[in-house]
Amino acid sequence: MNQRIGVYLCRCGANIGGVIDVSAVAEYVRSLDGVAIVRENGFMCSESGQELLVNDIKDHGLDRVVVAACSPHLHEETFRMAAVRAGLNPFLVVVCNVREQIAWIADSGQAASVRAQSQVAATVARVGYQREIVPERVPVNPATLVVGGGIAGIEAALRIASAGYGVYLVEQGPSLGGHMAQLDTTFPALECGACILTPRMSAVAHHPGITLLTMSEVEAVAGGIGNFTVRVRTNPRSVSPELCNGCGICEEKCPKRVVDTGHNAGLGNRKAIHFPFAQAVPFVPVLERSDCLYFSTGKCRLCEKFCPTGAIDLKEKEVFREIGVGQIIIATGYSLFNAARISQYGYGRFADVFSALEMERMLSSIGPTGGKVVRRDGITQPKRVAIIHCVGSRDRNYHEYCSKVCCMYSLKFARQIMEKTGAEVFNFYIDIRTPGKGCEEFYHQLQEKGGYFIRGRVAMVMEAAFTVTEEGHLIVQVEDTMIGRTRRIPVDMVILSPAMEPRGDAVQLATKFGLSCDVNGFLSEAHAKVSPVATMNPGVLIAGCCQGPKDIAETVAQAGAAAGQVLATIARGEVVIDPVRATIDADHCCGCRICNDLCPCQAITYDGERKISKIITLLCCGCGTCVAACPSGVIDMGQFTGDQVVAEIEGLLRTRSGDTTHGI
Repeated sequence: MNQRIGVYLCRCGANIGGVIDVSAVAEYVRSLDGVAIVRENGFMCSESGQELLVNDIKDHGLDRVVVAACSPHLHEETFRMAAVRAGLNPFLVVVCNVREQIAWIADSGQAASVRAQSQVAATVARVGYQREIVPERVPVNPATLVVGGGIAGIEAALRIASAGYGVYLVEQGPSLGGHMAQLDTTFPALECGACILTPRMSAVAHHPGITLLTMSEVEAVAGGIGNFTVRVRTNPRSVSPELCNGCGICEEKCPKRVVDTGHNAGLGNRKAIHFPFAQAVPFVPVLERSDCLYFSTGKCRLCEKFCPTGAIDLKEKEVFREIGVGQIIIATGYSLFNAARISQYGYGRFADVFSALEMERMLSSIGPTGGKVVRRDGITQPKRVAIIHCVGSRDRNYHEYCSKVCCMYSLKFARQIMEKTGAEVFNFYIDIRTPGKGCEEFYHQLQEKGGYFIRGRVAMVMEAAFTVTEEGHLIVQVEDTMIGRTRRIPVDMVILSPAMEPRGDAVQLATKFGLSCDVNGFLSEAHAKVSPVATMNPGVLIAGCCQGPKDIAETVAQAGAAAGQVLATIARGEVVIDPVRATIDADHCCGCRICNDLCPCQAITYDGERKISKIITLLCCGCGTCVAACPSGVIDMGQFTGDQVVAEIEGLLRTRSGDTTHGI
């Protein structure tokens, strides 16, 4: 091949240049076949670096370009657009990642330089087989799917719908609200959580542009940006929202009472058929079949008998529906760390050890205790209360990351308990972190009000009593690092502040939507700094705590960012789809249908008349499964053809003498 390849080696300041001997790599690359020009540059992504590339393409007649720099996820589009300005097809530019894959992980500069030579040589060999591609443009379905009905999902749905576009909001539970619906107040202003959330929940329910699907889950996702097909399963509520008038007679007549492990975190009781909570949207009861006498014994049916509108349907089945959308926002939230995993804190063993969520419900005026702070007996008010921070957070045994909100909600508890009971409150902390607006002031106010702060990780909570002073109390044993000695603090109540952690189904959710999870199990964003709501699957965005711990304000801001990105795509009207899509050579396809059965995107159909398989380009996700499985070798993957891959391997194995390894 008679080609003129330009190779551009970026130093990226000291990121690459401080580890790799860029000049030595440049000297080696000049010896490679087809290389017409080699340039070294401090920052290829800068305006001057891009102009260098543009001018060289024009002045030296370059027909291929290799840029050895940082991850193509960051700047591949930058260099492609520079090539377009010079009149070169953007898909004749290949980015060789020598920063993340070499410089940042190198054991030594010499080893990094040798590896960089091989990797650049492989890219030069590959680029010779790159083909000019004109990417396909597809229209964008203006409808959007939002998965998760917490504050993030609500905010995103309202912003998109308010712009005049349809939204499907899918919520797994019987009501909107998520974790925020369980909060009594929000920090630092101690505003009523329900007063903030309820108007937004109501706005969703009454917005003509939002289709609300509660008791629902996404079963499968096919297609890509602009044209997703989503299968949604709606589980039976056993109460018709259209017929129910919210009178509550069914709940009143139900004889089965169980512990409310849901909204009230186990502190109160509920009926087998019940309203999720007082401000639930939709305000329709849900029948929990696992608790219902009819579903366990075949008897009862009192709710059905007394319902004045005939809204009870004990034979209701699950419903499946296919939804077509252009983009998807995932806002599925988080789970709370199970404090019982740290057995030395006594949660689940000692009656008066409470979780933070239990305290939220206890403090609520419409909670199981009517807002009274009482011990587990439901009567006695505590006189001394311990709040243990960082339960499961900042702990290498569980979660090394900071959950960001625990300090502030712990301080909130301390203030509310002091005001309601006059009790002494001890905060046991590692470091107090109050970065939010008004949060540091809240911390100082609590100090001025007489809150106690003991710096040190609690070793254990015990019931043992060695002195008259300790008798009848829980004992918190802690190393006070401020005074350098171990202390035993007798208290009546212990509150544990558990970590935010990924939902238990985060990995399955990521797989379903073609995403990945980070090292902590949260859904991964495209880039933490510049693309915090985008993902590596175009058209699928994330918002809120499914991406990582954050407070309400940050969650709402991120939901707004995701909605803004969705609206920008809708406004363009079309998107350019990734050219990495499979194609079948129809003249040589044997019609074995192996690819049809293996395609995870359902993108391959069978033409019965011609007896060949065909690929629906818009549904293809570019995974390559069909390419690997085709026994005839007639399926090709754009930009990952056999000759490209073989050339890259040969280039990688090239020796400094210029020979190549054959017979691969």
